[in-house]
This record gives sequence, C-alpha cells and structure tokens, in this order.
Amino acid sequence: MTRIFSGVKPTGHLTLANYLGAVRPWAEVDQYRAEALFSVVDLHALTVEHDPGRVRRLSRQAATLLLAAGIDPERATVFVQSHVDEHARLSYLLECVATDGEMRRMIQYKEKSAREQARGGSVRLSLLTYPVLMAADILAYGADEVPVGDDQTQHVELTRDLAVRFNQRYGQTFVVPRATNPKVAARVMDLQDPTSKMGKSHEAGAGIVYLLDEPDVIRKKILRAVTDSGSEVVYDREAKPGVSNLLEILAACEGGNPDGLSGVYESYGALKKDTAEAVVELLRPVQERHKELVADPAYVEEVLRRGAERARGMSKPTVDTAYRAIGLLPPVNEAR
Repeated sequence: MTRIFSGVKPTGHLTLANYLGAVRPWAEVDQYRAEALFSVVDLHALTVEHDPGRVRRLSRQAATLLLAAGIDPERATVFVQSHVDEHARLSYLLECVATDGEMRRMIQYKEKSAREQARGGSVRLSLLTYPVLMAADILAYGADEVPVGDDQTQHVELTRDLAVRFNQRYGQTFVVPRATNPKVAARVMDLQDPTSKMGKSHEAGAGIVYLLDEPDVIRKKILRAVTDSGSEVVYDREAKPGVSNLLEILAACEGGNPDGLSGVYESYGALKKDTAEAVVELLRPVQERHKELVADPAYVEEVLRRGAERARGMSKPTVDTAYRAIGLLPPVNEAR
C-alpha cells in the first residue's frame, strides 16, 4: 500500500489556505487511499524567534484541528514530531550527506533569512538546515508520496536527491518519494495582497481567514478583500489576481472549477457575499468538532500518544539501518 507523510508547522493559527490546500485533502482523500502519517512538525517551529509557550499551544491546537477536520486516528497516524526521536536522529545523518550549496539555494531560506536580516535579527543555523530535517521526516517512514503545496516542492526534490545519494554511497536504505500537489486551491492567496500566499505566520491578519475565526469575522474579511480594476468577474490570475483568488476559494469550497465560475457573477460584491457564506459553511462543522475535542483533552493526548508509538515502530528500523549503513557502531547490547 502506498505510504504518505505530510506535516503542519505550528508557527501560527491554521488558515483557510492550510485547510483547502492540505488538511481537507488529507481527511477526504489521502487517509483512505494510502497508509497515511500526519505530523505536527514542532521542531520546524524553532528555526526562528519564538515563544515556547505559544509553540506548545499552537501544537496542541494544530493536532486538535487535524482531528476536527476529519482525520481518523484509527485509520491514519497522527502525532507530534518531537515525540519521535528518529526525526532528529536521521536529520544529522542526512546533514552529513547534504551540501552547503544545496541548503543556500533553497528559496524559502533566501526569503526568510532576508526578512530576518531586514528586521535586524540574526539567522539561526537551523533555518538553513531545516530542509534536511524535513527530508528526515519523510525518509524515516519510507514514504512514497508527500502531499505538499507548490511552494514546498523544492524541498521534496531535495529529499529525493539526498535519498538517492545516500543509497548510492552506503547501500539501498531509503524509498525515493515523490511530491503530489492538490489540483484546486493548492495556493490560496492573502485577501489583502492576492499576489502573496495566505500564510499563518504573517503579522497582519486582515487578509487571512483562520480556521477558528468567528463567522462574522470571516464574512468581514472576505467582504473587504482586495479586488481588481474593472468590473468583469473572470478567472485570470495575471490580470485579475484578487477576483481570481476569490473564485478559487469559492470553487474549492463547492468542489468546482474557478474557470467555470467566470462570467457567472455580475459584480464583485455578489462574488464576495457568496464566497463568504461558502467559507462559513465549510468551516462550521470543523469549528463545532474542535469545540468538542477541546472539552476532552485526554482524548487528544491519547491519540497523540498512540500516534507517536506507532510512528516510532514504523521509523526506527529504517533509521537504525541508516546508522549501520553509514558506518556507525550499533549499541553494545544490540551488537551481533
């Protein structure tokens, strides 16, 4: 059976973009078609300045929202990355295979380090090397597929390169995975800046719909979305990024195609109103289930405990094999 791995980083509250582009496909498709692992990748949240308490809160919230979105812990493995030591163990081995040049060519490193330097901050070494940790997340489980947005495809390509290089140098150890991209709403854009991705780490939230936003807040944000010059409601990412973003969101909510909505609306206002109501209704059951789960923290903790236990059992044999393949002595009590 195909095995997939994907994760969500607790650097901010999960957004509509996270849900449409990743979490909903995980819940509605991926967990049924494959042996699926979904992780809250909290180690990745440490690559920039952060508040420890907030990381813990967001990690719990992210895990709870994965369950609220419909991911079944009896069908898929849901766990927190730092609860499974094999991620960090394998990451160092892959750092010994990766090169400095590969890390510095990563687009996200260039963008994030530039932003950090512009603020007068220092760039953490972990920001440079975190794509290797991401590779370890994937390779530890022998994942065949990695569902990602198009902005993460470069990291999966790096993972493939590292797997092939390790296998060639030290013997067949890792499955070489491939990236899979959602066909609709893989990259929902900011409502106030439709040329930029709707990111959960952004400081200003006026253009971001969060999964736990109240319905009236959602409506207000969408009704205030930036549109384009002219009045024609057509799908054209280059000429009309604002309108196209709303059409993509509406199409994703309704399971349609944004091209099919071109010319249906006579005004931007009507499009915004329908989009707002579609988003409110889409998120309603997720928010209701989230409230139920928050009231039962013991259940969520047990899901994460069992998920980590299952993940350790799946990853440890591969990581142990990699340790031996690269030339490390096994612990004395395991020596043969």
